[in-house]
Amino acid sequence: MSATLLTPPARLDPLYARVRHLIPPMEWPVFAPDIAAIQRLKRERDAVILAHNYQTPEIFHCVADITGDSLALAREAMRVDAKVIVLAGVHFMAETAKLLNPEKTVLIPDLRAGCSLAESITPEDVRLMRARYPDTPVVTYVNTSAAVKAESDICCTSANAKKIIESLGVPRVIMLPDEYLAQNVAKQTKVQVIAWAGHCEVHQRFSAADVRSLRAGHPGVIVLAHPECPPEVVAEADYAGSTADMAAYVGREKPKRVVLMTECSMADNITVGNPEVEFVRPCNLCPHMKRITLPNIRSALENMRHEVTIEPALAARARASVERMLAVK
Repeated sequence: MSATLLTPPARLDPLYARVRHLIPPMEWPVFAPDIAAIQRLKRERDAVILAHNYQTPEIFHCVADITGDSLALAREAMRVDAKVIVLAGVHFMAETAKLLNPEKTVLIPDLRAGCSLAESITPEDVRLMRARYPDTPVVTYVNTSAAVKAESDICCTSANAKKIIESLGVPRVIMLPDEYLAQNVAKQTKVQVIAWAGHCEVHQRFSAADVRSLRAGHPGVIVLAHPECPPEVVAEADYAGSTADMAAYVGREKPKRVVLMTECSMADNITVGNPEVEFVRPCNLCPHMKRITLPNIRSALENMRHEVTIEPALAARARASVERMLAVK
């Protein structure tokens, strides 16, 4: 292959500069045509791309207009002026964007991009919990379907769960569906938290032994854990927080060496803004997030396909739960 072919097109040089430490020059020509096409299609379709922190660097840094954790994407979805939203994330995130933008077209590039947490609970399960614990508010993690949100009183994210629970002013809440998040939040509040037995297939694989092994193999490493990890992992960590909280910690504290106990791409995306920080990378991939690719983002925009729709009456109830969350300051 000639040197000319290894050189990114001039108009894409600034984009490649963002990811040059993550994507070798030889691989860039594979990504560049789709990136150029997506940038053109966004203008033609009046579209924006919202990308979660777990997306790969070529999506996160080269085509996304808005990036962040579930809470940030939910908030930013309300401020979007474009006619079309492409959600580079999983299905519940696309549903949330649609709930908050009912008049806009919301696309998800791959319908198979699901979530083990969202699939762990049904609306019938929520109704059964209400029957078992009458007069107890239901706080539902945003990692759920619109149908489950519709059965809830208020939503939360990993970033605001404690604040949401305490805002209700009650002695007891039902928190669904992530068992570990509920247990970790329960340790921070006097409110009794009744949990459901759902888990994130990425975070549940981390163990306290993993943390101890990482510390032994990388002396001085700072361990940051997502609160969807088991409580024993959070207990062994130096800090626990949402993906946004972890990113803020690294940017603020600039640890010499750090490990993020969360999905792999998180470290890749943070390292771009923190080149002086050494990231130790235990890699647990989210198979659902990785279904989103440059080619299927391009295809979604070219064909306006995989539009997210929600039955209006159900959407109204689910939207109320999300809006109650967003109203808590």
